[in-house]
Amino acid sequence: MSNTEPGALLGAADIRELAAALGVRPTKQRGQNFVIDANTVRRIVRTAEVGPKDVVVEVGPGLGSLTLALLDTADSVVAVEIDDTLAAALPATIEARLPAKAGSFALVHSDAMLVRELPGPAPTALVANLPYNVAVPVLLHMLDTFPSIERTLVMVQAEVADRLAAAPGSKVYGVPSVKANWYADVKRAGSIGRNVFWPAPNVDSGLVSLVRRAEPVKTTASKKEVFAVVDAAFAQRRKTLRAALAGWAGSAAAAEAALVAAGVSPQARGEALTVEEFARIAEHKGAGA
Repeated sequence: MSNTEPGALLGAADIRELAAALGVRPTKQRGQNFVIDANTVRRIVRTAEVGPKDVVVEVGPGLGSLTLALLDTADSVVAVEIDDTLAAALPATIEARLPAKAGSFALVHSDAMLVRELPGPAPTALVANLPYNVAVPVLLHMLDTFPSIERTLVMVQAEVADRLAAAPGSKVYGVPSVKANWYADVKRAGSIGRNVFWPAPNVDSGLVSLVRRAEPVKTTASKKEVFAVVDAAFAQRRKTLRAALAGWAGSAAAAEAALVAAGVSPQARGEALTVEEFARIAEHKGAGA
C-alpha cells in the first residue's frame, strides 16, 4: 500500500523547477527523457509488483520521479546514476520529499555497465526507465551480474520492447529476444505514451516484464558459448543456419554437422529457434570432426 504524502511525487512543474535549479537540460546523447506524470510512475510500480519486502535497483533515476514511487512501496532502493549533476542532487530530493525513507535509499554514482556490486542486501527487483540507446546491454548486464533479481520491469522504446518480448518466428525476434529469454520469461506489460515525458520523445515507449526462470536453460554449454551461436545466427539473419554458422563452426559442413546433431534443420533460420535450440547447437560444436 502507498503511504505517500500527496505532494511527495514529482509532477511536471516540479520536474521543470528541479531541472532549472540544477541547470539540467535533458541530453539526447544519454537518452534522457524525464517522466513528469505521477500516475505513470505509480502504474510502473504497481505493474512491477514491488512490495514492502523488495530491495529494488533502479538504473538511470534522473531527477527521481520513479525513485520516490519505488521508495514509497519497497523496503529499500539503490539507484545507479551516471550523470554527475543528477547523482549529486538525488539524495536531497529524497530527503526533502520522503524524509521517512531517506535511510532506505542508496546511490551508486557509476555507469551501470561497470557496476559489479551494490550496497546493502541483494536486489530482488530491477525497475527502470532505461535510456533508449543502451537499454538492451544494460538490462542483460544487470540480469547477469545480479542473479538475485527475480522480477524486472523496464520502460524502453516501443520497438525495443517488441524485440525483447518477441517469440520465435516473429519478424522482430532476434538477439535481444533470445538473450533476454536465457535469463527470464519475457512479456510486454503495457504501453506508455509520449506526453508523460519531458522532453517528449519522437517514439512511444513500452513496458517489458521479465520474470527470472525458475530453472536455468538445461545445457552443458556455457552462456558464452550459447550467445556466440546466437550472435552468429543473427549476424546474417537472411541466410540459412548452415551458411550463417559456417564462420562459427569453421566451415559450412561443420555447421551442418552441429545442426544435425542438435536436431535442427540446416535450412532453418535463426529467427525460428528457441533459446534451448541455440543451446543444443552450442553443445554440438565440432560434432562432425
